[in-house]
This record gives sequence, C-alpha cells and structure tokens, in this order.
Amino acid sequence: MIPGAESFVFSHPAVSSKRVSVLYATVSGSDNFRRQVIKSSLALGSAALGGCLGPTFRENTTAGSANTSNSEETTTNVSGSKTDYAVETVAEGLSHPWGLAFLPDGSKLLVTERTGELLILDLSTGSTSSVSGVPSVYSSGQGGLLDVTLGPAGEANRVYLTYSGIKENGTSSTHVARGRLDSDDQRLTAVEEIFVAEPFVSSNAHYGSRAVFGPEKKLYVTVGDRQFKNFGPEHVAQDLTNELGATLRLEPDGTVPADNPYVNDPDKRDAIFSYGHRNAQGMTVHPETGAIWQAEHGERDGDEINIIESGANYGWPIASEACHYGTNNAVGDSHHERAEITDPVHFWPCGSGGFPPSGMVFYTGSAFPNWQGDLFVGTLAGEYLGHFSVEGRSVSENNPILTDRSWRIRALAVSPTTGELFVAVDGPSAPIVKITPPT
Repeated sequence: MIPGAESFVFSHPAVSSKRVSVLYATVSGSDNFRRQVIKSSLALGSAALGGCLGPTFRENTTAGSANTSNSEETTTNVSGSKTDYAVETVAEGLSHPWGLAFLPDGSKLLVTERTGELLILDLSTGSTSSVSGVPSVYSSGQGGLLDVTLGPAGEANRVYLTYSGIKENGTSSTHVARGRLDSDDQRLTAVEEIFVAEPFVSSNAHYGSRAVFGPEKKLYVTVGDRQFKNFGPEHVAQDLTNELGATLRLEPDGTVPADNPYVNDPDKRDAIFSYGHRNAQGMTVHPETGAIWQAEHGERDGDEINIIESGANYGWPIASEACHYGTNNAVGDSHHERAEITDPVHFWPCGSGGFPPSGMVFYTGSAFPNWQGDLFVGTLAGEYLGHFSVEGRSVSENNPILTDRSWRIRALAVSPTTGELFVAVDGPSAPIVKITPPT
C-alpha cells in the first residue's frame, strides 16, 4: 500500500428497484455546518462554494440514503437572469453510477455502475437492462467500471469504457476498452482492451478515468496520480516516464497520435498530452472552441478548473492552491509563482471549503435558453451541482443547483433531443434525475 493512501472496499449489491418515479414535493432538510459555510461564502461573493471534509478521503465518501423527491426551483445567473426548472427522478436503485452517455437518438442512456455493470436506461419507461460482454473490473475503493463514451462520428455503435484492472500481485491501473453495442440484444461484441496506463501500483485510489472525444476525433482520458504523497519534483505527476497524473490522448484504436507532444522524445511517454494533474474526474469539450476542459481534485481544497493544452504542466504537486490535509500548510507554490506552470482558469484556494469535482458538461440544449454555453460541474463532498458562466477563459459562479438534497453529483449529460440535463447521483442505491423546464 502506498504511504498515506486509504482503502475502501464495497460489496456488489444486487441491482434492483430501478423504475420511473415522478413526484412533486418541496425540497426539505436542514443545512449542516458545511452548507452554512457555503451559503456564507456566497453571500460574501467568495470563490468558496464546495464542501470540505478536512483530512478524510473526500473523493470516495459514500452518501447516505438519497432524497429522490422532485421539486420546482429557481436559479439566478451572475447576469441576474432567473431560470425556473423542475427536478424529476428517472430511475432509482443504481449502485454507484459513474458515467453517462446518450445513444444517438436520445431515447436511451448508457450508465456505468462502479460495481461493474453497464446498463441501458430506457427513458420512456425508466427500466434498465444489463449489457453483457463488459470487461471484468477491479471494484475496490475508487476503482471499478468508471466512464463511458460513444465513438466519434461514424462510429456511434462503438462504446468506450474506462475502468480499473488488477494484476495477480494486487497492483492496479486505469484501463480503456471498446466494443460494439448491440442495443437490441443488450450486449457488447468485439470487445478489446486498447490501452492500459502504466505503471500498475498498490493503490485503489485516484484512477481519474474521465473520457471524451475531441473535435479532431482523438480520445482524451484522465489518469490520476494514484494518491502518491511525496509532494515534490520527483512526484509521479511531474515524471513523464510514467502515465500517472496525466491527460492521455489516443487514436480511437488506442494507438498514439503522431502529433502528441512527446512522440519524438524517447524518455517520455508518447500517450501523454498534459501532466501535473492530481485526479481529474470531470472533462468536457467546449462547444464553440473545441478546447478540452477539466475539473480536478485538490488536496485540502485547491480544486481546479483547467483548459487543457498540448504539453502543458498543470503543477501538481509543485504548484497548487491546496494545503496539506488537516493543516494550513501549502502544497507547493502558487501557480502564478512559477512561469513554467499553466494556471487554472478557476480554483478554490485552501481555506475556502473547496469544490471536490466530478462530471462536467457545457449546456448546449434548447430547453433552457438562459443556460446556453454555461458550464455545469458536479461536486461530491459539497453535495450540489455547480453552475458557471463562461466568457473565453473567464469563469464566474452562479447560484448552485440541487442544494439541500445530500446528493454527491457524479456524472452529467445533456439530452441530444430534449435538452434536459441528466444527473447521476453517487450512492449505494442512487437515482438518475433530470432537470427540466417546469410544467
């Protein structure tokens, strides 16, 4: 076990009680101390919106029973414009859902469960069916079946999966596989493992694992630093001879693109596109610029939103806005103090309360005109949905959404047909909900 790493083991509960639940009720529940801090920060115009669990292992804390009641609510943008929305439960009883991907016609949603199931969610009925042919995964701690995305244009029946895989000696790594989906027979065929991040290590944490295709039809995959704690220039995230703490860029078949930044350097890994990352669990493509945006976990606070550039070093752990868990001692220098480090476009400094992030998406649907181009990012320990206005590289926080429900927000997706925003909640018996215009 890596010093400082913590281990969490989950059982594989039976998948059950997945059904449509359409109810309307008033959101209830008292604020805990963390949410009081968040609300005070909002009132003061602070950058702090997230929830901090101090020195505990924030990224894998398990939520309690989810409140799946629905409601109609209002949010306000920084511009002052208000948007009414309703929250409707689509399915319940999922085991730690992690990734979401719409099938092209928008009628069905692919959902991964960290415990190893790939599900097809029929949005007309709320029923789910398990897909066969999924690779075996190492479901422990933060590991398991993680993200899912569809192939680029022309390969819509290709399904790409990220997951943690284990060797006989107990070491594990982030894997990428793809297969062809037969949605009628609920099975994957021609499944092949196309990439494995090296090295395998004795940790079940910080796998990263978000996966998206960029506009140039290249596959971007995040790999975490596996929770190594030697916070200095020798840290794995600063070492280009391994693929940890990095964003990888791959061809659809898992080979390395010829224009990756390090393909001509024998001392560096060809698949690396950017490095200096702790654990990026949010990633999406800007709808206008095509740039890759990421949301990354800090240590104690120091969470970041980044725009990913070829060959860029994002600092972890030699430059960070985080502190060591349980202290006010900075981890490394501040980003702006090091000219060779690429600054985040938004961050939550130590002492702010943080914003432990997961799934993220730019809103491009038609259901909410006021949200066009806005960025949504789920927070885990903060237990709400972050809402941001974006102008170029400038990011401004709007009023958060889905507060006071004790929901760890794991994944997001926008329906290609209705424009509704779908949200996966992380928990042992968790819902998928959608945010819709009010009736």
